[in-house]
Amino acid sequence: MVKVFEMEVAGRKLRAEIGKVAEQANGAAWMSYGDTVVLSTATASEKPRDGIDFFPLAVDYEERLYSVGKIPGSFIKREGRPTENAILTARCIDRPMRPLFPKDYRNDVALVNTVLCVDQDCSPEILAMVGSSVAVSISDIPFDGPIAAVSVGLVDGELVINPTSAQREVSDLNLTVASTAEKVVMIEAGANEVPEEKMIEAIFLAHEQNQKIVEWIKGIVAEVGREKHAYEEHVVPEYVFDKLKEVVPPARMEEAVFADEKQVRDANIALVTADFEAAIAEMPEEEQEKFLPFVDEAIYQYQKKTVRKMIKEDGKRPDGRSFTEIRPLSAEIDLLPRTHGSGMFKRGQTQVLTVATLGALSDQQRLDGLDDLEVSKRYIHHYNFPSFSVGETRSSRGPGRREIGHGALAERALVPVLPSEEEFPYAMRLVSEVLSSNGSTSQGSICASTLALMAAGVPIKAPVAGISCGLVTGETDDDFILLTDIQGLEDFFGDMDFKVAGTKKGITAIQMDIKVHGLTRAIIEGAIARTREAREYILDEIMLPCISEPRASVSEYAPNIYQTKIPVDKIGEVVGPKGKMINKIIDETGVKIDIEDDGSVYVLGNDEAMALKAISIIESIAKEIQMDEIYNAKVVRLADFGAFVELCPGKDALLHNSQISNEYVEKAEDVLKIDDEIMVKVIGIEVDKQSGKSKVKVSHKVLLPPKEGAEEGEGERRPRNNDRPRRERSNNYRNDRRSEERKENSDKPRRRFDKNDRA
Repeated sequence: MVKVFEMEVAGRKLRAEIGKVAEQANGAAWMSYGDTVVLSTATASEKPRDGIDFFPLAVDYEERLYSVGKIPGSFIKREGRPTENAILTARCIDRPMRPLFPKDYRNDVALVNTVLCVDQDCSPEILAMVGSSVAVSISDIPFDGPIAAVSVGLVDGELVINPTSAQREVSDLNLTVASTAEKVVMIEAGANEVPEEKMIEAIFLAHEQNQKIVEWIKGIVAEVGREKHAYEEHVVPEYVFDKLKEVVPPARMEEAVFADEKQVRDANIALVTADFEAAIAEMPEEEQEKFLPFVDEAIYQYQKKTVRKMIKEDGKRPDGRSFTEIRPLSAEIDLLPRTHGSGMFKRGQTQVLTVATLGALSDQQRLDGLDDLEVSKRYIHHYNFPSFSVGETRSSRGPGRREIGHGALAERALVPVLPSEEEFPYAMRLVSEVLSSNGSTSQGSICASTLALMAAGVPIKAPVAGISCGLVTGETDDDFILLTDIQGLEDFFGDMDFKVAGTKKGITAIQMDIKVHGLTRAIIEGAIARTREAREYILDEIMLPCISEPRASVSEYAPNIYQTKIPVDKIGEVVGPKGKMINKIIDETGVKIDIEDDGSVYVLGNDEAMALKAISIIESIAKEIQMDEIYNAKVVRLADFGAFVELCPGKDALLHNSQISNEYVEKAEDVLKIDDEIMVKVIGIEVDKQSGKSKVKVSHKVLLPPKEGAEEGEGERRPRNNDRPRRERSNNYRNDRRSEERKENSDKPRRRFDKNDRA
């Protein structure tokens, strides 16, 4: 039996149909918002997966191009690997939901969201987040939800819930917030230097709307929800902890984790683990079997409790810093002599090198996705996290979801300060290489990228810096400690990783990950205030002293871009049939040429003379030929009656034999040959009424000095019959001659012709 549930969100109908499809999933919801339709399903394995110490949750967001009426552009014409947007959406679903599953749940869980139809005014990403919550909440899978999610825009200074496509295009904010009934559980934002106060207002406007959606989902669960199934708990027995504390007293564990360098701390923990395993090895065999499966988990939990106790009760951080203190910082540029721009930023043991590459606008990335507003991007940010950066040994398998997510965060943080295409007509690719990691590499990549852009001569509007704030909570909502600039250990054992990037003016990006069941307003406001203070310190004390402003010009190794504009109706002439003309210009000058639909032309090349030559050729092709203009033309074809000369590429004119010289020219080939250059003046333009094409006539003779003894503009006439003397004739010569002939014939008999005479 199909059950239908509806509510209104931002003036549009949100609808969930339960029992309509996917009956064999643990939970399924046919979700619609406006005309956007997403199928959300949740399934769980019957038994836990053996040999793991984590919750195996998989989240997929499946984009189907038929949902927007497109056929895939690939050779095989079907969807392939997930797009970057699909991966980022799956991460946005995973992050708020993962903490709400039982921590010791080991059954595989898969959340799959299939986009079936898209209304551009109703985000399928937001609908998938709500749909996943509905599907899990009505299923028998243990889950401490539900959650809800909305997006917020900032249009003309006003906050808008779930903005339409037109509103998103002009919005200064792209904020996604997920909440439970009581707290905020996820924040993801890109912003155009939005002030902190406005950002906080937007977050809690979204939270209010989410609470209404959560109540709606609870109503669905009350009517069609299934009872949650029991599961096999994975808890470390108390006797294991007792033995561990006997072997490794709390004071020794504190000493082991209290280290500034990750390598030292790892070595200390390795010794602790070895001592515990040695103690177990001395036990009888039947006793060993009770302890060995829990060694790693027990050590992990012991470390976590120790670190949290040191912070909460003793007021100490593992590396000895105060709660607001930032690790030692440094910045450097121009590490690579021949790249277009490079910058390195170091924070403690975290070290990130970013390299900037500039290219033609045609190098921008084309996107084959569902959003009509995102068809390409000229700024691309990639993030690499090799295993050596954390001292591990594993081969690279390409970027994972984490790498893609961190690259997208850095990209989002820097887009608001980039120059417009008109100001700086380059495509830009930045690659952040993590050389060493001990927390906050994503924020390190933002700082390093700002340095690389400025070193590359990209005229950014303002420098951007990023910092992360951590959290350790107590028993109540009011019992918490915020930690500025968390390192890896504090991230692993803490409750929050609140990343904020921005300029001195305001926020450009936020990403919040938590491990608890939500954050209060006090925590969020405190974290945003902490990150602003740290961000200003990093900019003023570290980054700007390294490079105070973008360089005035791009690197000598970067291509130069020259631009011009031509009439739109002349684009075809510049390109030529099958690209013949533009390819000819490229071959002749060695440049790269991009022409936009509005007639903007960008010429990219390292040789200034050749680039300017290409610009000159393009402008001459696009220019209308005018009467009396003078050209240095090239002979391209010879005929009996004259020569065809090229005034500019693609535009030929006729130079008639009579217009070549003051002397008589019988054939053009007598005085001209192919590829000769000759100065000519336009003396006639005729437009064909049918084709609309112009026929141009030119003259070289009119540019020559007049022949001696002749009037100006008069040339030599063609000789007549070996220059024989001309007989003087009266003006009536022709009439007089005819009258004489008639008189002579008047006496002759006339013959009559009939039709037979015509044979």
